Amino acid sequence: MRRTLVLVSLAVTSMVALAFLIPLALTVREIARDRALTTAERQASALGPVLVVTEDPAALERAVASTQAGAARRMAVHMPDGTVVPEQTGGEAVRARPEQLAEAGRRGRWHTARVPGGWALLQPVALDAGRTAVVEVFIPDEELTRGVWQAWSVMTAVAAALVAGSVAVADRLGARMIRSTRRLAEAAGAFGAGDLSVRIEPDGPPELVEAGTAFNAMADHVVQLLAAEREMAADLSHRLRTPLAALRLNAEALGAGPVADQTREAVDRIEREVDQIIRTVRRPQGRGSCDAAKVLRERVEFWSVLAEDEGRGCELIGADRPAPLPLPATELAAAVDALLGNVFRHTPEGTGFAVTLHVGEGITGILVADAGPGIADPDAALQRGRSGGGSTGLGLDIARRAAEATGGYLRIHRSVLGGAQVQMWFRTKWLPPPRRSRRLVRRRHSRT
Repeated sequence: MRRTLVLVSLAVTSMVALAFLIPLALTVREIARDRALTTAERQASALGPVLVVTEDPAALERAVASTQAGAARRMAVHMPDGTVVPEQTGGEAVRARPEQLAEAGRRGRWHTARVPGGWALLQPVALDAGRTAVVEVFIPDEELTRGVWQAWSVMTAVAAALVAGSVAVADRLGARMIRSTRRLAEAAGAFGAGDLSVRIEPDGPPELVEAGTAFNAMADHVVQLLAAEREMAADLSHRLRTPLAALRLNAEALGAGPVADQTREAVDRIEREVDQIIRTVRRPQGRGSCDAAKVLRERVEFWSVLAEDEGRGCELIGADRPAPLPLPATELAAAVDALLGNVFRHTPEGTGFAVTLHVGEGITGILVADAGPGIADPDAALQRGRSGGGSTGLGLDIARRAAEATGGYLRIHRSVLGGAQVQMWFRTKWLPPPRRSRRLVRRRHSRT
């Protein structure tokens, strides 16, 4: 945006400067030309009274020498009999051709003619008996453009200074706007990454001030909603304590046996989950983070025992180096357990599976692929309660929520093993949304 503002200011100021500079430059050139011609015409007219009074070559030579052009040996008088005054400098002052002199005599008024090295001003002077003398004043080309280049240089410098000043002002305005925009974007990224205490001081243009104020209000509202949600979850978890205590007493009363042991183990797991929920909702800090590679190694090792009993091939790929995720280890473990549980629940025994960890720039992916029958309708499977096969879709819903908690997403594709491949993609840092071409947007809208 800053570069765009600078380019727009440069283009507009340059066009305005050129719109004034070009006509002004042409006017300056015409003024210099008119000044030179007027000076030459005034000097030529000064000889008119002298020619009326006398035709003496000596007197005429003194009159010519008294003028500025004559002193510079650029003036000559062509008499009717063909003589030129002053005679000794005729070769230097005389530039006009005979036909040009004849044309001046016929016109009866001064005019200019192009001659080698410049222009000749020809001023006819009427004498007695219908005779006509012609006063020639030679004007060099440099005389016609004297001072023009200096004026053009000054005007160009002034125009360049105006353009530079306009660009500098536009750059400062753009920098102020960009600074406010970046501050707002960084605050939004930090808030999305879990820093709920971030706020900004609205500044910049009025629109950005309104956006900053709206962001602060939104952040305060989200914090209030999360606090209310934590209180509600904590209250619900505490309410579960009473029925759990009753379940434990009943489980203890069952005595010994496989069913009693399984019941007591289930009650213990429920109590641990409830304790974990209470600890999570009481935690005032952010969501926490974990090492995805470590969590995957632990969960795959846990499920590999059951996989070995059922004759399933189990493989873990890419978990040999740390992979930090902005997600608590318990939530990631629950999502991985949900996906692996679906593999054991919905594929026949002996079906192999693989878990792959991909670490990229700003994003990390966990892919769970199996060699089972696959998922016929992936879109329906992502909707809770419509996964088919008698499933509630809760496992995919847990995985999807875990991915979306970091700004990521969940996808279902066909795996290279022949079955389904569930992909969880997690954002590890905030990235701005990709820019979309306006032409593409218009084209898509035109098709709808």
